[in-house]
Amino acid sequence: MTPWNLLGVFARATTLARHGRGRGLAEHWQGLKYCQALAAGPGGYLSLTAEGESPELSYRAMQARELGRAFGLAVAERVVRSCFPACLVSTLDAEAVLLASFARSGPRPTLGARPRPDFFIEAWRPGEPSRIFVVTVNGNHQIATKRTSKADRSTSKQLARASERAEQFHLGQWNTTPCLLMSTELLAMEGITINALRAPGEGLLPTRTAEGSGSADHVLTERNLLYAGALRLPAIDGRRERSQDGFLIPRKEIGWFGQLLARTGAAGQLAFAGAGTEIAQYLTVKQGHKHYVQQTFAGSSSVRDARHRIGYTWYVGTDQVFRLNRTRVEAFSGMAEELYELLVKGGVEAYRQRAYDLRNTLPTGASAPQWGPEAFPSSV
Repeated sequence: MTPWNLLGVFARATTLARHGRGRGLAEHWQGLKYCQALAAGPGGYLSLTAEGESPELSYRAMQARELGRAFGLAVAERVVRSCFPACLVSTLDAEAVLLASFARSGPRPTLGARPRPDFFIEAWRPGEPSRIFVVTVNGNHQIATKRTSKADRSTSKQLARASERAEQFHLGQWNTTPCLLMSTELLAMEGITINALRAPGEGLLPTRTAEGSGSADHVLTERNLLYAGALRLPAIDGRRERSQDGFLIPRKEIGWFGQLLARTGAAGQLAFAGAGTEIAQYLTVKQGHKHYVQQTFAGSSSVRDARHRIGYTWYVGTDQVFRLNRTRVEAFSGMAEELYELLVKGGVEAYRQRAYDLRNTLPTGASAPQWGPEAFPSSV
């Protein structure tokens, strides 16, 4: 994996993240600050540079929170793709999805302090049932000196907390949704190490129709699903049957949830390409529909304003110019113009079909003529 590929994974997954008022486009460009923190280390593996090992505590904490999460998410995507090689993979911010059905009442839609997973990964293929994985990602930046190091203890605690968060979401019924829990040690003795736990399950979403009310092209109405006492835990280990708070998608709403994932993913793709008001059509009120209708914040209301040809394909999106050791660098993020136009017109199902048809035509190299480093994802 190259540094720009890693940063691209994290950028695509956070375009709809609600990390403050600057959600959207401003979020995914933040990854550029790590361009000098990563490089090929011993044996050619990706490792931290001297700058990446900077002793400033604030920088380390931020790096563990963001870069550690990026590594974990990249590995999670590869795990899902390896299990389902015939499928495409979509990664979605869990909060952005859950807001549509579990937002608390108040002037500003929020999930509050309820424990929840970080991301959902959907493995899908047009015309077939797709699968959903619950994902948590964490990172720590402790200096490891031996296997009983402080870093190991931090990792164990992170995985334990991740289990608590992941177990708050259930699709259809209790304890049948697959989970991937990731914790990254950025200064492990063996280099950057990703620790992973997996919980099995099917996580199946029903096949959608290509058109009509059952398709992802259909505008969704929000749901007010039960959170308090939503989960019924069976009598196990000598304990009585009991109820527990959690994000449960009832069986009758699983089809709706599949549509929600597809539409939220479409909004994320448009946000990555710098779209503006076009994003709003795919989001419910609680997900932030109003935010994208009213272009009021400079970082997230930028519009798609760049068009470049890479290989034989025209890509549209947005660019950013910055300085890297006094060198002027232009970065571009976008998507194939053909796919962009389908999403702008509301054609989620047509977009998915065409994206699947084009999956083997994307460039696979690490650089592009006249551009330099490039990263074309296998996820969509």
